[in-house]
Amino acid sequence: QVQLVESGGGLVQAGGSLRLSCAASGRTFSNYAVGWFRQAPGKEREFVAAIRWSTGWLYYADSLKARFTISRDNAKNTVYLQMDSLKPEDTALYYCAAGDQSGNYYTARSYDSWGQGTQVTVSS
Repeated sequence: QVQLVESGGGLVQAGGSLRLSCAASGRTFSNYAVGWFRQAPGKEREFVAAIRWSTGWLYYADSLKARFTISRDNAKNTVYLQMDSLKPEDTALYYCAAGDQSGNYYTARSYDSWGQGTQVTVSS
């Protein structure tokens, strides 16, 4: 398994932006799909976006694709989630996850490595 460390969360006002980072250690992302999920208190874990590392193909939750952008830095073995026009309902713990490229990128059970999460809080 690959170890994942997220960073970049914080408190931001509505309409603001944040960029989350997910860095891998122990091995590279080269044969993985890397996804972002979020979980708000009392709610199910929700798919946000994913990238298939070998091809660069991108996948988004339909409701978020207009405001969120997933990208990668091959040299740094890092995946980013740029979040713009943030809303209070985006408040959640955001997780980075890695899994086999053949899995269903939209479901959490397809990923077998998870980071510890980074908190994003959007104030109104």
